[in-house]
Amino acid sequence: MGCFTCTGASGTEPTDKNTRNKPNKEKPTAAESRPDSEKEKSDPSGKVKQPELKEEVPKDKQVYLDTNELELKDIYKDGKPVGKQAQTFTFDELTAATGNFRSDCFLGEGGFGKVYKGHLEKMNQVVAIKQLDRNGLQGTKEFVVEVAMLSLVDHPNLVKLIGFCAERDQRLLVYEYMPLGSLETHLHDLPRNRKALDWNSRMKIAAGAARGLEYLHNKMKPPIIYRDLKCSNILLGEGYHPKLSDFGLAKVGPSGDQTHVSTRVMGTYGYCAPDYAMTGQLTFKSDIYSFGVVLLELISGRKAYDPLKERKEQYLVAWARPLFRDRKKFSLMVDPMLQGQYPVRGLYQALAIAAMCVQEQPNMRPAISDVVTALNYLSSQNYEPSVHSSGSSRISSPRATTKETGGRVSTSSE
Repeated sequence: MGCFTCTGASGTEPTDKNTRNKPNKEKPTAAESRPDSEKEKSDPSGKVKQPELKEEVPKDKQVYLDTNELELKDIYKDGKPVGKQAQTFTFDELTAATGNFRSDCFLGEGGFGKVYKGHLEKMNQVVAIKQLDRNGLQGTKEFVVEVAMLSLVDHPNLVKLIGFCAERDQRLLVYEYMPLGSLETHLHDLPRNRKALDWNSRMKIAAGAARGLEYLHNKMKPPIIYRDLKCSNILLGEGYHPKLSDFGLAKVGPSGDQTHVSTRVMGTYGYCAPDYAMTGQLTFKSDIYSFGVVLLELISGRKAYDPLKERKEQYLVAWARPLFRDRKKFSLMVDPMLQGQYPVRGLYQALAIAAMCVQEQPNMRPAISDVVTALNYLSSQNYEPSVHSSGSSRISSPRATTKETGGRVSTSSE
């Protein structure tokens, strides 16, 4: 069975289009919404009571109030964020940073809106600025979740949130700038002047992304389910250093005796775990499935979902599953752009990890800590094309095996 589709684009959920596209209107104050007969009331002495004046909420506190409305109780406690406080910027500051959102500052576009490169004068720092498209696929809820989540995280494989703007109807996020863009642009539809990623870089990216996911699952308090792991959300810095980005769909994971979080099915074609797509029960193993798809993309160079291919090959996992069963066909799963420059042992081990991650049964998928251990080892084995040959030593080539008990990953050779 192939991957069950979630949505056509990241973060979509079924809504009334008319409601979605209506402009956000400011809510009337409590005084304005009361009937005229109740606006003024007298006490027994006959004096008219003056309406109570509510203190205006500062911009940086509004996110806290919105977070409470979303019931993210573990993110804010006693009115204060658990993690670091993101900076607040005015819309004028961000307009100046991008030269009034000039076209030559445009970096890309996603479900949240458009992303621009900018320069903050007061910090003397180059940044990436995402501007919420009010008619887009993701809205204020995702904006609030992302600010709240990224205010908690601090890890070298997670993108850093510098600040945000929540001024009137404007919603913008300010991130550290990642000069090499997304992994997607280095794997798919490469322009002629762009060199394909070599094997070492691919394994380095896979290991770094796994470490970022491990931090969310095992180190965060509370633990977080990412829910939107895909190539376009893995950003690359100098030396192809990977960082996970875009946390608008992230959810606080189950705790105590809970085994899952029930939620609307949201995600992206090809990356969504079938168990989550069918039941709406979100678990940490849902992220493991998505990671397995990304690892397959790194190995094969194919897209998670490609509508231009033949029907049986449109979903990467559905195409790969029959090939997993035949060791002689492993070489057919390698990205042709590698031009045969890859280690046979490394290929078998990487495919073993990917195969375990995309198991249909979630309890058969490995824990992220096991994936990190295996990929840290693989990324440490530097491949030198001048020394190795992918077509040699057939007899001594190892066969990667997987231990299915408890969903553990093993990259031992036979």
